Amino acid sequence: MEAKDVFVTPEGLKKIKDELDNLHLHRRNEVAEKIRLAKEAGSTVNNAEYDDAKNEQAFVEGRILTLEGMIKNAKIIEEDTHSDKVRIGSHVIVKNQDGDKEEYALVGSAEASPKDGRISNESPIGKALIGKKVGQVAQVKAPAGTIKLTVVKIN
Repeated sequence: MEAKDVFVTPEGLKKIKDELDNLHLHRRNEVAEKIRLAKEAGSTVNNAEYDDAKNEQAFVEGRILTLEGMIKNAKIIEEDTHSDKVRIGSHVIVKNQDGDKEEYALVGSAEASPKDGRISNESPIGKALIGKKVGQVAQVKAPAGTIKLTVVKIN
């Protein structure tokens, strides 16, 4: 299976690397200590502490693999203030059908945080906005119908 590109800003890549470092340097050791203590407490059969620690170990190791894959496939997004089209890395102001304005930063899925106005290029709104210019209308299919967003400004 071909690995998927992970679009991240330089800051987002740093956060991913910091999390990976924390898992390697701290969490792995903490979980190993929990397993050791659970083993010392007696049999590993029907030992809830041991089972919990092993589950936590599996989660930590899985997360490490995920983060390593993200770093390996990272494509750095540089903010470009000279683009006349919406692209990953753009900050865009749109106006909805009611005339209300909303501002979004278009980022890769690894950094998306809709509550903070950071939407993924893979989200319905992100997909609809990619490639649009000021004045153009993006149509977003939603369960309640199609939403029209007019691009007001691209930063």
